[in-house]
Amino acid sequence: MSERRIRVVIMGAAGRDFHNFNVYFRDNPTYEVVAFTATQIPNIEGRRYPPELAGKLYPDGIPVYPEAELATLIREREVDQVMFSYSDVPHEYVMHRGSLVVAAGADFRLMGSRATMLQSSKPVIAVCAVRTGCGKSQTTRYVSDLLQEMGKKVVVVRHPMPYGDLAAQRVQRFASYADLDRYKCTIEEREEYEPHLDRGLVVYAGVDYEQILRQAEAEADIILWDGGNNDLPFFRPDLHIVVADPLRAGHELRYHPGEANLRLADVVIINKVDTAGPEGIATVRENIYAVNPQATVIEAASPIFVDDPDAIRGKRVLVVEDGPTLTHGEMPYGAGVVAARRFGAAELVDPRPYAVGSIAATFQKYPHIGHLLPAMGYGDEQVRELEETINTAECDLVLTATPIDLRRVLDVRHPMDRVRYELQVIGQPNLADILAEKF
Repeated sequence: MSERRIRVVIMGAAGRDFHNFNVYFRDNPTYEVVAFTATQIPNIEGRRYPPELAGKLYPDGIPVYPEAELATLIREREVDQVMFSYSDVPHEYVMHRGSLVVAAGADFRLMGSRATMLQSSKPVIAVCAVRTGCGKSQTTRYVSDLLQEMGKKVVVVRHPMPYGDLAAQRVQRFASYADLDRYKCTIEEREEYEPHLDRGLVVYAGVDYEQILRQAEAEADIILWDGGNNDLPFFRPDLHIVVADPLRAGHELRYHPGEANLRLADVVIINKVDTAGPEGIATVRENIYAVNPQATVIEAASPIFVDDPDAIRGKRVLVVEDGPTLTHGEMPYGAGVVAARRFGAAELVDPRPYAVGSIAATFQKYPHIGHLLPAMGYGDEQVRELEETINTAECDLVLTATPIDLRRVLDVRHPMDRVRYELQVIGQPNLADILAEKF
């Protein structure tokens, strides 16, 4: 009689959870993963992790349940261990989930970097953050520009955002805007991929990051890991860059796995020093030194650039900001609000009276969001609801501060103006010298 396999539930949000399964559990006969649970991302639960990805031990795939059913799953399926596998949550939140799991009778686990980071045959630079919305994407763009100036062939690999057909999204290669349409990318995916495509870079993403890495290695001098949320890199980095945000000073030690990123970092960038106060900057610097005194600390600003600044003055402006930054990133405002105030908007229009469907539900779930609109677009229906919310709003101008031009995916009746933001490293040390010395 064979020994009973250890029964596991993996808690996730359609990213880190699937990666942990692929690299550790998929072909491991010691464990039986009986289910995933899902949260954070709309419309993920109720699906299955497909057999094409799950491997020979799971011919029927693996079901995905809402996280609210976790305690019932533990009891009914006699679950032995629960693996917490998603990111950008407070430490207290993690332990509340741990307490629920322990009370239901199972062990509660976190997976470490040694078990989950893949080794590359090419140099890897990872750009991560301590929170969503720190400026990780603009830092990745800045690093890619420096590497290209050095004559390096850079391939970007993005943290997963597999919201559609998981089997079809196993390995995705983006080299043009047509690829974004071919893979039916959401607004959130486009926000991450388009700026790299604008620089002539190839971007990989998907579900199976072992296969993704091997394909990316075949066409790269350097792999640039573009992290998501505040998750750890999936590849073992030769240089680990982590971005911190003094506008949320203290968060670098209070969120999972952002604190782990901070402790692992070779370089920490304190971003937004142009808008943060000196106390916030000092707090972040002190916290870096307390947990990772060997890290090189760099200061940077996030200057904004507006297509038509004069169009803002005296107008009733509806500001649209990056969705994840406002929601689970918990930022009360972004570059759009800064631009509206700097260039003389008469009023920031409150979008909440006009919000419909899942957009209205987003405001209810994240009540800290005030007079600005998160660019939520996790599927076609939500994109339509975002478009309806904008078109119903009474405003003179829509000011978008998302990383993409929303006019490519929305049909908006109002005039639109766009805000961009990039990284500006201040003083020394600087990233150019660090990259030149190491690569």
